[in-house]
Amino acid sequence: MHTIKKASRSHDMALWALVLGLVISAQSALAQVFCVYDPLGAGGDYYSLFQDYQLQAKRWNVNITLVPYTDDNKLIAAFEGGQCDMASMIGFHARKYNQFTGTIDAPGTIENYVEMRDLINLLASPKLDPYMVSGPYEVEGVLPIGAGYAIVDDRNIHGLSAAVGKRVAIPKFDKSMVIVVDGIKAVPVPVDMIDYGASFAKGKADIIMIPLVLYKPLEIEKTLIKTGGGIIRRPLHQLTMQIVAYKDKFPPQFGAQSREYIAHQADHALGIARNLDNEVDSKYWIYATHADFDLWNTTMRNISNEMVRQGFLDKRMVGLLRRIRCKSTPDEPECQVLNAQQQQQQTMQKAQ
Repeated sequence: MHTIKKASRSHDMALWALVLGLVISAQSALAQVFCVYDPLGAGGDYYSLFQDYQLQAKRWNVNITLVPYTDDNKLIAAFEGGQCDMASMIGFHARKYNQFTGTIDAPGTIENYVEMRDLINLLASPKLDPYMVSGPYEVEGVLPIGAGYAIVDDRNIHGLSAAVGKRVAIPKFDKSMVIVVDGIKAVPVPVDMIDYGASFAKGKADIIMIPLVLYKPLEIEKTLIKTGGGIIRRPLHQLTMQIVAYKDKFPPQFGAQSREYIAHQADHALGIARNLDNEVDSKYWIYATHADFDLWNTTMRNISNEMVRQGFLDKRMVGLLRRIRCKSTPDEPECQVLNAQQQQQQTMQKAQ
């Protein structure tokens, strides 16, 4: 009798193992919906990049269905409505789901593509894995999409000093941009993203701030031809495309695998960004003076600090970005202070 019960228990365990295996196989077979933001839709460079990502995911036993969106507000609504298991979005939107990575796109943090490349490498490190998870969300990768520039309707607006009192279009969803515009003593004009380009074209704003991936979709050149305006060559910030997922929709190891893969695509993404910079007719670039650069640096750092103080930015990420920036600009005043602090800490550690 005892032998029969033992055999029965073994049979039950084998049956449960079989059922569990079938459930896991069924979950793996189901396609996860990846909503992809690309201003050019399924014909854009970023959608194409994520098609390669889709193929890579199959090697991790994850099937993904791509759904393109040209309207980022509709993408966010679909993501929050449960129509997407994961979504790629501009870093400003991602801040809502992960403040750590969402801080990257803030003004006054990192300034160029070399610094961005260093950051992307760091984000793929397992040491930062805990920071990629926030509540039910996990950031599965961060891609650079290029610098954000100020587009002006008057070439006399060549720097911050000339922007005082000018109307600046800002996205309604991003309250932190009010701090940026107040910081340069301009006037914020909140608009829906669907009307962002139109606000500039119709003269409702003197300045808009965009990455050049939006230059053609928003038909910026038509407005510059009409107004005689231009693009201030000094980047306001470096922008990113971030993949945010519902963590429980994917296998435990998926996030780390995804971030490592995405980090290896950074050079490709930076190539797209450089091509967009090069496609702008040189006659539209406006070059700031050295004095404008100094004012720019000081003002943007102050704005960044204020955004941290008001809780819009993650202090840890701001510190990380500052260390990256100071490697390439060690002579800046704040970098000299940071380097002095680090040297003092190293001396104290050696003394101990």
